[in-house]
Amino acid sequence: MLHWRGQKEPRGECNRAVLVSVAEFHPGVELRNRPGAEKDAKKLHRTLSKLGFKVDIHSDLNGDEIEQLFLKESRRPVKDCFLAVLSSHGEEGCVFGADGNAVLLSRIFRYFDNEVMENKAKLFLVQACRGGNLDEGVEVDSVADSRECSFTQHPFVPIDTAVMYATAPGYGAFMHPLGSVFLQTFCKLLEEEGNRNLELTRLMTRLSHSVAYTFQAKGRELGGMKEMPCLLTRLTREVFPFAQPGKDGGAAALSATSLVHADNVRKRTPSIS
Repeated sequence: MLHWRGQKEPRGECNRAVLVSVAEFHPGVELRNRPGAEKDAKKLHRTLSKLGFKVDIHSDLNGDEIEQLFLKESRRPVKDCFLAVLSSHGEEGCVFGADGNAVLLSRIFRYFDNEVMENKAKLFLVQACRGGNLDEGVEVDSVADSRECSFTQHPFVPIDTAVMYATAPGYGAFMHPLGSVFLQTFCKLLEEEGNRNLELTRLMTRLSHSVAYTFQAKGRELGGMKEMPCLLTRLTREVFPFAQPGKDGGAAALSATSLVHADNVRKRTPSIS
């Protein structure tokens, strides 16, 4: 087990990111190691630190340790935004600790439904499989897609929270020794200043598009398979978690890493299309 903090404790409240990365499993656990997880953690730490987040990395925690970690983190003050990354093997509704024990995501989400995290933006990125199906990337001539994000966990997600899954319900998420396409693409987008100043749901849409249309697995068994991220959101206001104040004007000038005040949200005339 390894956990470390990449920078000195800053004074006062700050935006925080907690990365839980399981790369190696205990002997006897029938789950393969994930050599690319460490690459993801290092990339996320470097990218988020540059954006003003205080980043803590926790590697190869057991199931109980993951739960206790997030219970503790949910009670710690945060300035405007709390970001969590869970990277491990998984099934629908859970991820696995290094001991092979399942951690229910609904329980993790529920921890953050408290007074400390009220009115704070909360973003969870989940790099884990949600089943064993593989996405062949077949185009369908239909508005509705059967792989919609599952609403079974929606009641457990607190207000002002977004959960971005690497893949749709029932499908596998790809991991490469050089890192996952989902988290590596997320970091790549944040390295581009124009993307950093996007409202969160627009940024997540851009992430989905990039993964879905630029990634294709290689190899004899998985060649041609695709991956489609999935966003579940209970945000009630526009959120700009990664924007820098005073740059490019607009939303970034209103708030560096906070929820935009309701008075600043543009009113739109309802329409039906």
